[in-house]
Amino acid sequence: MNRTETIEAVRVDGRGVWIDGSPRTLLCASLFYFRLPREQWRERLEQVRASGYTCVDVYLPWNFHESAPGRWSFEGRRDVAAFLDLAHETGLYVIARPGPYICSEWDGGALPAWLGLDTELRVRQNETRYLERVTAWFDQVLPLLAERQYPANGPVVMVQLENELDFFDCEDRAGYVGALRDAALGHGVTVPLIACSGQGDLAGATGDVDGVVPACNFYPDDDSPDIEAEVRRYAGLVAERGVPLLITETNRRHRTLRRLLASGAKLIAPYLQSSGWNFGYTPSTGNWGRPGNFMSHGYDFGGYVTSTGARRPEYAEAQVLARVLDTWGAQLTLAEPVLADERPACDFPTSSVSAALAFPEGGRLVAVPHLGADPGTAIVGDVPVAVAPGSCPLMAMDVPLGAWGIDVTLTLASADLVAAADGVLVFSSDVPVTVVLDGTRAEVPVSERVTLAGVTVVVLPSAEAARLRSVDADGAARVTDAPRPPAESAPTAVREVRRRFDAAPEEPAGRHTLAPSLESLGVYRGRGAYRTTTDLTGVDELLLTGAADIVDLSVGGRTHPPIAEFGAARRIDVRDVPGSVAIEAVVEIWGHANFDDARLPALRMGALRGLGTLWKVRGTADVSALWTVDGHWAGNPSPTRVLGGWSSTRVAEPVTYCRTVRSPTPSALHLHGVIEPLRVSVDGGAPETVHTENPWVLLPAGTHRVAVTLAHHPSGPGLRAELLTLEAVRDWSCAAQNDELLADFAARSGPAESVRLPLTLKPGEETWLDVDLPPSPEGYLVRLDATQVRVTGWAGGECVGRVWTGDRPAFSGGDPDTLWIPPGWPGLTLLAQGVEGRDAPGIRTLWLEVPT
Repeated sequence: MNRTETIEAVRVDGRGVWIDGSPRTLLCASLFYFRLPREQWRERLEQVRASGYTCVDVYLPWNFHESAPGRWSFEGRRDVAAFLDLAHETGLYVIARPGPYICSEWDGGALPAWLGLDTELRVRQNETRYLERVTAWFDQVLPLLAERQYPANGPVVMVQLENELDFFDCEDRAGYVGALRDAALGHGVTVPLIACSGQGDLAGATGDVDGVVPACNFYPDDDSPDIEAEVRRYAGLVAERGVPLLITETNRRHRTLRRLLASGAKLIAPYLQSSGWNFGYTPSTGNWGRPGNFMSHGYDFGGYVTSTGARRPEYAEAQVLARVLDTWGAQLTLAEPVLADERPACDFPTSSVSAALAFPEGGRLVAVPHLGADPGTAIVGDVPVAVAPGSCPLMAMDVPLGAWGIDVTLTLASADLVAAADGVLVFSSDVPVTVVLDGTRAEVPVSERVTLAGVTVVVLPSAEAARLRSVDADGAARVTDAPRPPAESAPTAVREVRRRFDAAPEEPAGRHTLAPSLESLGVYRGRGAYRTTTDLTGVDELLLTGAADIVDLSVGGRTHPPIAEFGAARRIDVRDVPGSVAIEAVVEIWGHANFDDARLPALRMGALRGLGTLWKVRGTADVSALWTVDGHWAGNPSPTRVLGGWSSTRVAEPVTYCRTVRSPTPSALHLHGVIEPLRVSVDGGAPETVHTENPWVLLPAGTHRVAVTLAHHPSGPGLRAELLTLEAVRDWSCAAQNDELLADFAARSGPAESVRLPLTLKPGEETWLDVDLPPSPEGYLVRLDATQVRVTGWAGGECVGRVWTGDRPAFSGGDPDTLWIPPGWPGLTLLAQGVEGRDAPGIRTLWLEVPT
């Protein structure tokens, strides 16, 4: 395969995407092999193809294939080459997205956890150490993609480099993206290379590197009237670069997708249409603006296929839109976005500007989105037409029909054209359709057909149009049978389980002066234990800093509620604890941060996991007073005020407060009352941003000059400063339980006894339970009727997920309260952990549901 042949087979230019010399509008569904059982790959791919979509986009997560440094796997569920081959057999194109960073609410955004152990390495930068690691990944994965490029040996029509780099503070974007581009070209990738912007910064995503096509991700409010205006702006910006508008991620609702199409998009890839599952310890943490969210194991944002493979109503909407694209064909693909001559007058909420596509052979397609909930009427070309609520019909205006052998002009049609041939026009609509042919007008009811200007006009309800197979010359439509709704079955209660006598083994990980990170102990996914004995005589509280993700702490036999604050400092009351006590902490990795969030230490990209540092608080002092002021009109000598107490008419102007603090030991400055972020500098060093989520600054022993700069906020609550003198808890004995060790133990049978549910647990108590599952070709969803329990489940040799009941952090994504046991994955073993909280821990019942 030579480069010239490949460029001719797949190329992009200002007019659109060209495959085999023909223009194509691509409907693309996200479908991730690593979130599905291998046994379901073909079924899911065929499901996408049957929806009418012609393409899938596929992330390739680096840390899924390199589970430890230099330990590669491309077998079993990691056999991405087999997945790509199946996509090719199914007749789907593929947009491959190998990262190295993918986001995708996946553990660390696919960047391996051990990268953070190298303090000189800087992720997502044009930096030698990082790029050396990326090169090792690309050396593994890019040849697989190059071998499967379209058309010679596979389905790959585009390769995406990086992902939404415009969200990240990359210092040399051109150098970084250029290095990734050169690696791709060096491995023989000749299909178009793209890079997507997450918030519209095209240069920020691509570095404006030659040979890398900018693409856009849009996540608007589906009900926003301004989608068209925003999208049209970016269509114009990419047109200036001589490339089409490629929307590599967007919402899943087809009303919105139609609006994007009418605004000029040539690739439309809703994320996530075909849902999946985060098996194992692979979900991420810290998503979508609220720091500290946990991503659920169910990876489902309401796309047209559920995590277990069931079709949702939106699936039929996909089929109708695909038929519209097929019917109009190349003239729609080559149509150019224009402002409609007149914006339709609507008695319902609609878009703020009208979007239309001008056909190269005359006529146009006008999108009329109905953003309300009640039936409505639009005036289109002086003709009143019915528009169904929640819809966005693509209305044809002034289109010559000679391409179908029909010697008339379609002056207006108020619904989607889904088939045309042999003197027959078929429309899809759930309200009556107004059709004007050569000036002759008719209103055609749903499920009816009429003859107008010698043309048979048929209106099918959208549910039938989605299943349209063919149309006879007399207009009789043939549709496939409607799928039978799945038989509903009542959940089955599990009343008896086998409780194992033994506990999972752990691997000793040495003694350490201070608690090390789990990654330094070789735990990249899983958990570890930290144990020590220390004297707490005269100590009223402990301070825990830098801990992540879930810390179950026991001090002197007292179990504390789980700590899940991602590195924020946490004060722990130990006033009632006797002098010399044992301290034990079990720390579990839920997942590494997939998004770079500066508000909490463990939510930074590349941040490590573990206990952090546990400190004894030896003393506290209020240091809110005696701060000197530098700002506004304050002169020399500097006035002395309480922290935040300077009075000024210049609201929001920065004021700097300075003070000397002294401690013979390490200390922590706690700033109470922080609302807006402020900047703290110690001894003239680089300022550090302090947020309301973690209003602490750690200081080494000694005398320090602290400067706090904040915007003047006279109506704010005011600040108070407290200095805690600290002594580190030392001499930790560590043990590791990585995910493989836990999975191996779960798969083994051991001595056990049968117990009836309900099962009561103590806070901090752990027990392993084996559950017998009746055979089911559909698998099971497992729900817990439980309080104050964390449960991890294994089946088929893999961790299938975790559920946390009772008091817990916020979750994002799919249903956080279920485990999915895919069909053919034998057995179910649960690790149940009692959690300190408002209620007593326990499991009342397990419910088995057949997925529908």
